Amino acid sequence: MATQIRIAQDEAADEVLSNDPFALLVGMLLDQQYPMEHAFRGPWKILDRFGTLAPDAIAAAEPEAFAELCATPPAIHRYGRSMAGRVQQLATVVRDQYDGRAESIWTEASDARDLVARLKALPGFGDQKARIFAALVGKQLDVRPAGWQEAIGPYAEDGSYRSVADVVDAASLAKVREFKQAAKAAAKAKDAALTRK
Repeated sequence: MATQIRIAQDEAADEVLSNDPFALLVGMLLDQQYPMEHAFRGPWKILDRFGTLAPDAIAAAEPEAFAELCATPPAIHRYGRSMAGRVQQLATVVRDQYDGRAESIWTEASDARDLVARLKALPGFGDQKARIFAALVGKQLDVRPAGWQEAIGPYAEDGSYRSVADVVDAASLAKVREFKQAAKAAAKAKDAALTRK
């Protein structure tokens, strides 16, 4: 039985995230400039419309048709068409470098630094997103390779509500959202102070 993920706050979407490692990776890819629970519903929408989340099938899909199904309301993302291209790029990497098995990215990493490096090499995954996803697989799937805490930094802290890695129910989702809003406000205030100097 797969671990029950509850990031999307939607039973069908969370079921897909819980049972399909590639879905979890796609949800993380979509988690930018878009509310996180909606981003993590994206894989379910793709499965519902495309019929599969198999990386080889998505990688081989005709790009325009795939973009169209991703952009059809309710779209997988605010930028549905461009994100469709990213999903196909991600599927291609998983197919070609990981034999179509997304989970091997984290289950076969030699240590946490290797895990973060593997994630950063994926299309659409910068340093922060890589560390957040490494925190997510550590906290929710109990995949914590050697040096996990050190490689991930604050996102690995127990009891923190910094990122999607900490979302397990509606209450934790609200706390993460509050943390992000506070961080944004602090950054804005800092920018404003620098501008006044």
